[in-house]
Amino acid sequence: MLDISGDSPADRVANLIKRVFTKRSLTFPTSHDEDLRDLGLSSLDIVNLVLSVESEFNVTIPETDITPKSFRSISTISALLTSLLPAA
Repeated sequence: MLDISGDSPADRVANLIKRVFTKRSLTFPTSHDEDLRDLGLSSLDIVNLVLSVESEFNVTIPETDITPKSFRSISTISALLTSLLPAA
């Protein structure tokens, strides 16, 4: 099981995903690279995840980046956020 107790973007994304998976009674990913759709995430779940990520990180994700490839896993979502968030 993943350790998602930190405050990194990946941990915050994992917590958002955990909420969706818990609500849908799905098995939470065991790694940051596991395909979320293979675990049962639907297209509607992904839309809701996009909205949750935008709200959590106070960003607007460009339409061109809202793709299955960008939202395939915790790692791909985290990489997208890294490209959108200002450098610390």
